[in-house]
Amino acid sequence: MIPTSAPNLSELSRLRELARHSHTVITEHQDPGGAYPAAPTFSAYRGYAWLRDGSFTAEGISRYGDAASAGRFHDWVDGVLRRRRAQVDNLRAALARGETPSSDAMLPTRFTFDGENGSDPWWDFQTDGYGMWLWSVVTHAARHGLDLARWQAGIDVAVDYLVAFWDRPCYDWWEEHVEQRHVSTLGAIYGGLVAVAPHTATPVLEVAERIRTLVETEGVHDGHLAKWLGSSAVDGSLPSCVVPFGLVAPGSQLASSTLAAVAHQLDVDGGVHRFSADVFYGGGQWILLSALLGWNLAAAGDTAGAWRHLRWIADQADENGDLPEQVAHRLLHPDSRDEWVARWGTVASPLLWSHGMYLILADELGITDKDA
Repeated sequence: MIPTSAPNLSELSRLRELARHSHTVITEHQDPGGAYPAAPTFSAYRGYAWLRDGSFTAEGISRYGDAASAGRFHDWVDGVLRRRRAQVDNLRAALARGETPSSDAMLPTRFTFDGENGSDPWWDFQTDGYGMWLWSVVTHAARHGLDLARWQAGIDVAVDYLVAFWDRPCYDWWEEHVEQRHVSTLGAIYGGLVAVAPHTATPVLEVAERIRTLVETEGVHDGHLAKWLGSSAVDGSLPSCVVPFGLVAPGSQLASSTLAAVAHQLDVDGGVHRFSADVFYGGGQWILLSALLGWNLAAAGDTAGAWRHLRWIADQADENGDLPEQVAHRLLHPDSRDEWVARWGTVASPLLWSHGMYLILADELGITDKDA
């Protein structure tokens, strides 16, 4: 059993050292233009940055006190979106004419470091990252007393895009099931729109309320949030709908039931699976999802549960202190692992999102030792 009490001085030193190393991994691999690569050496991710991964990574870096690194990431996203102003305007015009733009015409989920669309085929139409970035940049600016006008042009593009296309089915966090409307995606959009509401003339709160009503009506099963509208399954990303995105009020019965369902079905000894049918690399336990659940537990006052997840994460670091995307201690579908290894090589490590989420949870527990 992983201990759940506060760490002793020796363990605290180890946990703080991993936070320092996480900051180093993220900042040393940050592209000079500001992008955070998803994983610098993994074959399928090399050369690309995601708004989803980067927004959480930037939050971890911002919490750690490195406003400059996080700011450079937000500068990069702002530049990426500024250059897509005409594309979003054209998409909105097509929608106004009663047309349905193809998925290929939509903004992508990942970009090259120079801000271009990738040339490699990918499951690209995903809206979650645009909401996540709005939440991340607003939160960063508020934390460090920065003028949000620095990123306003990009913010306006993201807002216009989401207000027009928030309710359209698209790929989820895991780049699967393009035919569904995913609750975690809707939660990310909700969180971004609510965060940016004081900084835009667009009536985003009206859209946010529509999202909340839709999820409460069609995205709840047996008292907990569901993986997508009409589903009964749970997903390891669902706690984000509570903290940080606030689609579900922290402490509410729906929030508590959702966290309990994720823990019961997907958490084993502190490591959280994505979903029960996951076959990607055999369906292992994900560092970033363990941190997400731990973050929610800490916010709910369950510090013992949060320590349990932080310790589990720290135990997954390799001899260099690097954190992978997932670990294979307990695979849901072990027969599927070899095909992914043959296709893309071993699991991504280091994954910057994993390190960013560790920084968030460590900060939530007050042990990042930022000034050390």
